[in-house]
Amino acid sequence: MKFSDVKMLPMGQPYKNGTQAMLDFGEYHLSIVKHDHSYGGTQGKYEIGVFKSQDGVVTDMVELPGITAPGDTVKGYLSDYEIDATIKKMFAITGNNPVQV
Repeated sequence: MKFSDVKMLPMGQPYKNGTQAMLDFGEYHLSIVKHDHSYGGTQGKYEIGVFKSQDGVVTDMVELPGITAPGDTVKGYLSDYEIDATIKKMFAITGNNPVQV
């Protein structure tokens, strides 16, 4: 899956101008957001966060080496190209093709 295949969906309040997509990679979910308060959102860039999931249920936001920096659960100011690279890395880490949920 490429980022161009991902459908960014409108977010509710308080992010009235925001969009989000969630990709399921099995034990991890990747959240991709862009809104006025996300890192880079006002510059047209994206912010990602990684969530641990168990039996398809998202539990906690986590750091994931190779995706987020040590001590951080989000990464911002990402271009479309960088989101593509992140999706590829998540596939390499999990071995699972993403499914948009």
